[in-house]
Amino acid sequence: MAANSKHFMLLKAKKYFLKSQNGGILIITLLFTTVFVIIGGGLLSLIVQQQKLYRVQKAKAQALHVAEAGLNYYRWILAHNPNDYADGTGETGCNPCGPYIHDITDIGQFSLEITPPQTGSTVVKIKSTGTIDEQPNASRAVVARYGIPSLARYSFLTNNNVWFGQNETVVGPMHSNGGIRMDGSNNSILTSAQETYTCWPEHGCSSGGQTKPGIWGTGGGYALWQFPETNVDFNAISADLADIKEMAEDGGICIGGGGPDCSTGGTSNIGFQITFLSDGTFNLYRITQLKSCLWQLNESWQSWQCIAEEIQNKTAVGNFSMPGNGIIFVEGNLWVDGVVSGKITVAAAKLPGNPNTYKNIRINGDLTYAARDSNNSLGLIAQNNIWVPRYAPTDLTIDGVLVAQNGRVARNYYSSHRITERIENYGSIVTNKVWTWTWVTGLGTVVDGYQNTVFIYDPNLKFGPPPSFPTSGEYEFISWEEIMPGESY
Repeated sequence: MAANSKHFMLLKAKKYFLKSQNGGILIITLLFTTVFVIIGGGLLSLIVQQQKLYRVQKAKAQALHVAEAGLNYYRWILAHNPNDYADGTGETGCNPCGPYIHDITDIGQFSLEITPPQTGSTVVKIKSTGTIDEQPNASRAVVARYGIPSLARYSFLTNNNVWFGQNETVVGPMHSNGGIRMDGSNNSILTSAQETYTCWPEHGCSSGGQTKPGIWGTGGGYALWQFPETNVDFNAISADLADIKEMAEDGGICIGGGGPDCSTGGTSNIGFQITFLSDGTFNLYRITQLKSCLWQLNESWQSWQCIAEEIQNKTAVGNFSMPGNGIIFVEGNLWVDGVVSGKITVAAAKLPGNPNTYKNIRINGDLTYAARDSNNSLGLIAQNNIWVPRYAPTDLTIDGVLVAQNGRVARNYYSSHRITERIENYGSIVTNKVWTWTWVTGLGTVVDGYQNTVFIYDPNLKFGPPPSFPTSGEYEFISWEEIMPGESY
């Protein structure tokens, strides 16, 4: 009885053990199943998120390409119509203009906003936002800047042969449609449109003329001398003085007759003086008398002529703020000096043009910027010549772009010589005829004018010239950047 009872108890314990073991396996199975479901669900969710992220990244990459397509589209527009800032809609006065939306079939669209050039700039800003149909929230925006180079991209531009003496320095790029004799120094590219040219006595060669390379001389920087290069068409790049006068009458200042009003007709018998002030204004004077004439070379530098050019008496017209569009037109000869604060273009001319009535500009004193930065620029455009007269300071500084449309930028040769110390131009010189600040013998000895001349290139002027200043060429790429939503540019 006792043995049977013991056996029964063993069987019962074994059954209990097996049941407990089966329950444990079930719990472990459920645990692993749960873990697997959780991990599997997580992996599935991760795969789904990765797919979504991939689609978003793909859409963002496509959106960037679409935005780039918008930039390329509008660069094409500007190439065919440089003044169209409204995508052909005719919209005016907008800043920025747009948005203008263009669909790309089965892909998406780009939206354009165009910021026209500001006063004293040729730079157009184009913002293009690309969007993909499948992911409209995955947009990308890029901004590009394009500008048309102005004539002031050269520190010196001439339509004639030119000679730089041993004490003359050119800083910045220079071009001549004629030949260049460089006995001074230069730190940038010098280009000539001539492979060879005939050098005459006025540039130190023999009376019969000598054939010389397009650029030659004893100065350094030979690696930067390039010739022959493309001729610069002065007829094509000449400023349209009639347009400048029209702009002066509409938003600028037009000076004629007795003062700042061209509508009265006529011109001052002698001319006007403008003295710029550092507070952003200028004083205007009507010149009533000049000092006695001085014997000097005539317009063609072939004979002597007695010309009066120094101011004896003048009448104050008034003090004026810089005009809104930055344009001053003087219907007469002009004397100019002072400190320029802001961006301004001043033209002197008598229209319609006649060689016998062409007007000149004389720089009778230092003409400087309040600061040599992108906030200040001056353009002087003379219908005929821009002269530095005999009585000008012995150490003269001229900040600005000087354009002699039909004549020359020069310091004339006087019968009563005056050798002065130094002249510096920060900006650019554009002269149709032969330029010089210095008169020398065939051996290079200074006999009249400035002993030392310095040209300093102003890099701000290439795409930030004085208002409505002449440009040449097509829009060039300046910069590209991607911007975030709401970010200023």
